[in-house]
Amino acid sequence: MRLLDRYILKQVFLTCSACVGFFVFLMATVNALKDMLAYVLAGQLAPESAAKLFLLLIPYVVMYALPMGMLLGVLLVLGRMAADSEIVAMRTSGISVKRITAPIFGLALLGVVAGALINFYYMPVARTVYHQEFSRMLRTNALRVIVPKTFIRDFPRMVIYATEKHGDYVRDIWIWQLDKLQRVIRFSHAETGRIELDEDKNELVFTPFQFFGEQYDEKDPESNKKVPLKLSGETTSVRFPLSRYFGPKSFNRKPDWMTLDELRAERQKISQTLPAGREREQKLMRLEMIIQNKGSMALAVFILVLIAVPLGIKVSRREASANLGVALIMALAYYFLSTVVVGWFDQYPEYRPDLLVWVPNVFFIGIGLWLNLRVERT
Repeated sequence: MRLLDRYILKQVFLTCSACVGFFVFLMATVNALKDMLAYVLAGQLAPESAAKLFLLLIPYVVMYALPMGMLLGVLLVLGRMAADSEIVAMRTSGISVKRITAPIFGLALLGVVAGALINFYYMPVARTVYHQEFSRMLRTNALRVIVPKTFIRDFPRMVIYATEKHGDYVRDIWIWQLDKLQRVIRFSHAETGRIELDEDKNELVFTPFQFFGEQYDEKDPESNKKVPLKLSGETTSVRFPLSRYFGPKSFNRKPDWMTLDELRAERQKISQTLPAGREREQKLMRLEMIIQNKGSMALAVFILVLIAVPLGIKVSRREASANLGVALIMALAYYFLSTVVVGWFDQYPEYRPDLLVWVPNVFFIGIGLWLNLRVERT
């Protein structure tokens, strides 16, 4: 029996690892493209920096990839064993389905432990570091904001254009300042200038040399009645705030990005500082829902394996695609009920949404046990 256990465990472990790796790569790639592609193409984020950020995305996507990978891996292994009549041979020799699948459920329990560690610690830490590093890397490469021969419109009420850029220095740079109606109220031009980053004030500082320009009437900049004010000088400085372009220098951590200890500390802080009332109840319930949801997502590894085992043994003999489709539909239904539907009640603490999080778990565990009993009896 030990030989059989090692054989099944090895097959399931290798296949599930490959499936989890596939889902991790797929989800991380989608998130990376959404967050970083525009910055990389614009030259504002170095490829090596993007690669480091990609690695920090992995703990975040594992939260979702681990249950799906285990589901698919178990389906593939048991489907292949059923198609090759290995399951039939084992049962003919007197081995029960419970004994055959014992190594699989043991691996699923280890997956629950791993999922809990990831959800409560590694994912929040990695998610926080990801946003901190993303902001820091963008600011480190803030000088890349100025792209030659490109109109930069990301700064509030301002348009910037430069013909050439060499390191910190630019040539033939134009700056237009706009009003609320996007009308030009001032423009300046300089043949050369320098761009520096003021990290303390979170601003980009442009110092033009030998500049000239015009100042228009702010009330009616398009009027021809007043002669524009001529501007010129040896040197000056123009500051561009980076808070809108890169976001604020510091960011508020979302409760989802807190570890279990931090969530408990935040819950205690709210209980001590906020007076009794609906606002405090809603905030406390929001934190409690996050804790319960993280635990629920960790248990999802075992629940989806519980459903995958009977489907892999019974249905896969005839229609592997139908088996896989049914399992994926059930997995999506589980995620929809446990995250989206329950999330609708987060503003209504009187309905105890922290307990409703576990209702889909109980429901799908019941389905999984019923399917396993049916397979055991046939």
